Amino acid sequence: MRVDDVLPRATLLRMLAVLVLVLAPHALRLPWWESVAVAASLLWRYAALQRGWPLPGMAVRVILTVAAFIAVYLSFGRINGQHSGTALLVLMTGFKLLEMRSRRDVMVVVFLLYFLLLTHFLFSQEIWTLLWMLSSAVMITALLIEIHHREPLLPFRETLRLSLRLTGQALPVMLVIFVLFPRIPGPLWGLPADAGASRSGIPDSMSPGDIADLILSEAVAFRVQFEGTPPSQRDLYWRGPVFDFYDGRKWEIGFRRNDAPTPDMRFEGAALPYEMVLEPTRTHWLFGLELTDTAALPPETRVNSDAQLVARKRVTERRLYRAVARTDFQLEPHGLSRWQEASNLRLPDDVAPGARALVSGWRNDGLDDPAMIERALRYFRQEPFRYTLQPPLLGAQPVDEFLFQTRAGFCEHYASSFVVMMRLAGIPSRVVVGYQGGEPNGVGGYWVVRQSDAHAWTEVWLEGVGWQRIDPTAAVSPDRIEQGFSESIAGGGAGDAGFWDRGEGLWTATVARWDWLNAKWNRWVLAYGPEVQRDLLSRLGIDDWTEMVLWLTAGVTGLLALISLQLLRGLRPARPADAASREWRRLQRHFARQGLPQRAHEGPRDFVRRLCTQRPEQADLLTAAGTAYQQMRYLQVPDATGLQRLRVAVNALLKAPVDRSGAGPA
Repeated sequence: MRVDDVLPRATLLRMLAVLVLVLAPHALRLPWWESVAVAASLLWRYAALQRGWPLPGMAVRVILTVAAFIAVYLSFGRINGQHSGTALLVLMTGFKLLEMRSRRDVMVVVFLLYFLLLTHFLFSQEIWTLLWMLSSAVMITALLIEIHHREPLLPFRETLRLSLRLTGQALPVMLVIFVLFPRIPGPLWGLPADAGASRSGIPDSMSPGDIADLILSEAVAFRVQFEGTPPSQRDLYWRGPVFDFYDGRKWEIGFRRNDAPTPDMRFEGAALPYEMVLEPTRTHWLFGLELTDTAALPPETRVNSDAQLVARKRVTERRLYRAVARTDFQLEPHGLSRWQEASNLRLPDDVAPGARALVSGWRNDGLDDPAMIERALRYFRQEPFRYTLQPPLLGAQPVDEFLFQTRAGFCEHYASSFVVMMRLAGIPSRVVVGYQGGEPNGVGGYWVVRQSDAHAWTEVWLEGVGWQRIDPTAAVSPDRIEQGFSESIAGGGAGDAGFWDRGEGLWTATVARWDWLNAKWNRWVLAYGPEVQRDLLSRLGIDDWTEMVLWLTAGVTGLLALISLQLLRGLRPARPADAASREWRRLQRHFARQGLPQRAHEGPRDFVRRLCTQRPEQADLLTAAGTAYQQMRYLQVPDATGLQRLRVAVNALLKAPVDRSGAGPA
């Protein structure tokens, strides 16, 4: 069978259009050469249709296939995984058009389109992606209907209507399965081997430029909603990893024992509960406002020896959790262990000789630890330091070069140099990385914290006080802390305004509403993991997996039964539009039940004549009914009393006693 026999010209053109629709978003993600190769395959297929160009032979197809594998490997370093696997699948789909010669080939292309549609969820789970995927699924299904319909070709509007109907019938089943099917930790798109290669967010180490690069991203890190009055902007310190190991240029997390005890924490003041939807980080980090109360920890989490909230499993999907923050606290006020004190004072021997001399001079002035901290902050305020996203590059002694030469930097520069000065002064100190501030959303009443809010600050330990948060960036750029990052930059303080200036008025309101919609989508759909499912179903009285599976089976079975009944109703003859036909239909059904149905070739007159032969006792009523029906149906001006006479005759026939002695087909 030739492909033209199973795929008419109009259908092939629609298939090419649907293929372009499905592949369009991938054109923005895949290498440019791949888009060119797929476009060339489409044009070749189109030229074969329009101009009769021959399709490539076996040798050319083999060469193209081998070349595709080599090109993907050279571009991605592998042929499996999320990005490279998708790239290879897109190429193979494009090349499949060039060997489409049978119905089987056509069906392979259609099901490849369905599969390619799913790959978009590997890259985006936003609302627009879902809407676009639903639209594409309707178009592919319409194509599938068209391929299976024999001549004559159905109008496109008809296939589209039928496709919409089928998709609409599938949506309730999809919803029941989504709610009740047991959730597994981690999304499907987290499984590919290279899924972790594209991790974004707070890095697991800090060297000059890391956070400055991160704040160029407007991506959302998390959304948080407080149950009471939220703290002020300046108090929103979202605590992340703690870095205490310094090699002279880079800060890292030092050695930690997994069984290290939770630090001594004393809480005062009111508790501050909140709910957070955290974007995937592919790490164990959960960001918490300052210190997290260990008495109300989210499930499957703990507070480690650095007082950081961490999850037992990597956060590979959006995670919804509730926690209680404490902003008035004491952290290890009664002393550090010898190991903790040593790790928070350790520095390379040759680090920052200039800073060493500077701090030594302050100590020689008789300053104690609190006075040393204040002296260092005053140094930042008094000297010509400035806050900028584009600091000069630093050399082999980054702390000295920053403190005495460039004096221009970002939060990481100030935090790093401050901790080095404190350690040179003999004060235990460390760098904390996380987010500071956020952007309130007036529509939803929550805060949006973006990657651009990434921040680094410090903690110093003082005898009898414990760990204290010190933010040296505030000494140079207080607007960064008081107003948040975007407002401080838009204010012109660093000369980098423009990108973050989101403006006011209609545009701002539209962005806030769109973000609120995305927040709801994340809250109820993307964050619907095992914990949220368990919580929701327990409110509905479904407490274990057995009940969940039973409800799932009952729900799907019930919906399929309803759909089947609807389809069966569609097979019944349509109800006649006019009253005369409905009365005649009553008469037909009455005699059909007696074994005397109207035959396909019989008109009303022949049908009545045959009935009169087999029911002579009802001949007068049958003749009256047949005459009235024909007058109603075939006269140009129907008799006004015909319908009444027909109805009276039919009612009389339905009530007449049945003599079955002569019943049966003639």
